[in-house]
Amino acid sequence: MSLWDSLLDRTVAFSFDRTGFARHQRRFVAGDTLDDLGGAHILITGANSGLGLAAALALRQRGAGLTLLCRDPVKAAAARAALDAVGRGPLTFLPVDMADLDSVSAAAARVEGPIDALVHNAGLLPLKREQSAQGQELTVAVHLSGPLRLTAALRPQLAQSPRGGRVIFVSSGGMYSERLRVDGLGYPEEPYDGVKAYARSKRAQVVLAELLHARLSGQGVEVASMHPGWADTPGVASSIPTFRALTAKILRSPAEGADTIVWLAAAPRLRGQLGGFWFDRAPAEAHLLPFTREDDAERGRLWDTVHTLAGLDSGAAWG
Repeated sequence: MSLWDSLLDRTVAFSFDRTGFARHQRRFVAGDTLDDLGGAHILITGANSGLGLAAALALRQRGAGLTLLCRDPVKAAAARAALDAVGRGPLTFLPVDMADLDSVSAAAARVEGPIDALVHNAGLLPLKREQSAQGQELTVAVHLSGPLRLTAALRPQLAQSPRGGRVIFVSSGGMYSERLRVDGLGYPEEPYDGVKAYARSKRAQVVLAELLHARLSGQGVEVASMHPGWADTPGVASSIPTFRALTAKILRSPAEGADTIVWLAAAPRLRGQLGGFWFDRAPAEAHLLPFTREDDAERGRLWDTVHTLAGLDSGAAWG
């Protein structure tokens, strides 16, 4: 990386925006993402629109079979029409509310066959405090306990992948502003701040992914997290409209934001090299500010707490 590129990346704005993607794209390795993913089975949550749909379109164009877990049946129908137009591989939609552990378990029970990649993309930034069916704050339920329950349920099928199972958490650059604080998950302070609740849960996602990778990599399942930069998605427009209005001209397209999701799910040379945090097809620092670093004790608290919330035994769940 040139000194100029390094300086621009430190500004954040000129790294997370579409000019940052254009610069970073110059280092991409040609042919890194297989053109033919025939026979692959990839599962994506929250694939109705935005990054999830963009990733699904790119993977389907390459021939992958997809199982898409979606909450909104109307949006799912529109997504199916878009996906049917770009490929002919197996395509399954399953209804799920990632905030509801019972819904997650019911959906997992319907997933058939080995899984090559599980993409935890479903997310939300609530404007007010809301609770899941199990009484959990929504960012915690959707970003942490729901994905952990789904990963545990599908672990045997991920381990059966002939390509090597991969689990990918779609986090956010917003997590850079927050330190892992297990007692602060769900933003218990008043008044409720949905942006901070979102950022805290996304920080926790990155740590949870690291802990899962340490546990599962010996079983043939690798886990990584990534962030997409600033992408122009329906979620950004509805949750942080002022930010979108100010940055509309520099936001990445959904396809650009989803590029690293596709790469982590499909690049053959990454087998045995996942783990960690990624941005624009490269390892990224998980901490830009020194005060955001957590200690091992807090990481252990996160592991135990999210397992409890997910209704899982932290040892027995992983074989």
